[in-house]
Parts: sequence; structure tokens; C-alpha cells
Amino acid sequence: MDNKEIYKKTLTFSLRRFLWDVLAFVIIIIVAAAGFFLAEKAAANGLIGLVIGIVIGIIIVAIVSHFFSYVFKAGQIAMMTRAITDGKLPDDVYGEGKKIVKERFLTVAAYYAVTNVIKGIFNELGKAITAVGSAIGGDSGNAIGSTISSAINVVVGYLCDCCLGWVFYRKDEKATKATLEGGVLFFKHGKTLAKNLGRIFGMGLLSLAVIGGIFFGIFYLITMAFPEAFAALAAEFAKMASEGEEVSEILTNPNNLQLIAAGIGGVVMWEIIHSTFVRPFILVGVLRNYIESGMKGKPTEKDFNEIDGKSKKFAKLHQEVDVAGE
Repeated sequence: MDNKEIYKKTLTFSLRRFLWDVLAFVIIIIVAAAGFFLAEKAAANGLIGLVIGIVIGIIIVAIVSHFFSYVFKAGQIAMMTRAITDGKLPDDVYGEGKKIVKERFLTVAAYYAVTNVIKGIFNELGKAITAVGSAIGGDSGNAIGSTISSAINVVVGYLCDCCLGWVFYRKDEKATKATLEGGVLFFKHGKTLAKNLGRIFGMGLLSLAVIGGIFFGIFYLITMAFPEAFAALAAEFAKMASEGEEVSEILTNPNNLQLIAAGIGGVVMWEIIHSTFVRPFILVGVLRNYIESGMKGKPTEKDFNEIDGKSKKFAKLHQEVDVAGE
């Protein structure tokens, strides 16, 4: 199966994830709006109600997501991995993907434990690379460090997904041991994986410009339907500024608040669409290189020992695996 075919076959996970993400965003908006209008009517302080509403909405979404939405992403990675290694997929792709995730991780806690370890290892290795820029010193050094850090974070996200794919591929190996193997693969076959960087950043910037721009315009038109609400919110910021609190003059202008709200909405919708549709398209190619490189040369104990010195988290987990005899 080629990458496009795999992407199309696993698109069912993206569609389900997209519907949930949009619903989650709508829930947060509704709860935040309700908090604003209730607080504005009850105490003429809609800003506090808005903040409380946003917090409550995020908590609700986070709790629900924790227990079921992870299957959309993990199931898609599991099925992409199978397509790459076996060259075929079952008729019921979604059902099989969900089944594999539950078999590999018997509990939700087990899934998050493994993914947190993966993120911890790659983030720690990424920080070591970022330190090169910061070591230059001065503002230019910090700027270089920040730029490298942002780029590393993007790459780390893909590597974490690839590592999870390796955990699914190594189904007869303990999840912790497979996680360590996945971490080694990046350094052992770094040159093979590096050729995907242009695709990752190029498509990411293009989707931000196109998708983010379109939804910025849409949300700006929506904000224009509620001039009174933004005027009231701007008035509250102006009052805070008059009382000596540090408030930017930008926030005291209703038009600026509309632009800010539209910008936030545009970025959120870009993140939703990019992560559910564009990112999986990019991931197929990255995952194929990652998995195939590992199939050609599985990590050895010597490879494990080399990474021990680069990541304390990796070394600790490696020691635990050795003690357990995995």
C-alpha cells in the first residue's frame, strides 16, 4: 500500500477526531459565552464570568477526552503501522484499530503512561540540542535557542507518534522495551528521518496560512454580529486600566478585541483541521521511514547504552527494564 492509500483507508479516524474536536471547541465557546453573559447581568463583570466559563469548559472537555478520544489518534497510528508492515488493512479499519489499542494498553492509564514516557525522552533529548543555540549567549543566542526549540518541538511530536507506531509493531515485546527501542531508532537512523523535515515544516506553514486565514475571516464576521458584547468587554478593560492595573490599550478597543477573538478562533480551527487531516497525511511518510528503518536494523544493547548518556529518563527506564528482565 502506498502512502496515499494508507491515508485514505485510515481517514475514518480523522473524521471522528475532527467531529469531536469541533464539538469540544463549541462546548468551550458556549460555556464561556454563558459565563460572560450571566456575570455581566448579575454583577456587570462579564470578564470574570468569561474566564470562569473558559476554565470550566476546558475541564469538561479534558475529562471526556482523557477517556475516549485518545483512541482516534492511537488507533490511526496502529492501523498506519499495520498497513506499512503488512501491506494491507482489514475491512473494518476503525473497529480493528480500536481493538488493537485496547489489547496493547489494557487500561487508559497504561496508554498515557507509555506516551508520557515517550514524550519525556524525546523532549529531554530535544532540550539537549536546543542548548546549542542558547550557549551562544546574548539576545541572538536566546533567539536561536527559541527558534531551535520551536522546531524541535514540532519534530518531537512526529517522533512521539512514530515511536508509538513502533510500540504497536513490536506487539510481542513489552511496551516499555518497545518504547526504548523507538527512542533509539531516531539516533540510529537520524539521516533517514531528516529527509522528512522539509515536508513537515513546508506543509505546516502552508496549512496555517490557508486554513488559519480562511477561518480568521469567518470568525471576524461572527464577532461583528455581537458588537455590544465586545464593547462591554472593552469597557471592563478600560475600567481596569483607569484603576491603575496594567492593561494594554489594545484591549480597550472593541475592534481590537474582535480581531483578537477572530485570530484565536482561526488558530484553533487551524490546529483542529491540521492535526486531524493534514498532519496524518504527513505522518504516513514519516512513519514509513521510521518503521522501515527499524525493521532493517533493530536497536542493539550497544545502541541503548549510547542513549543512556543523553537522557536520564531513558537511562532510568532502561535500568528498570534490565532489572525486570524484559
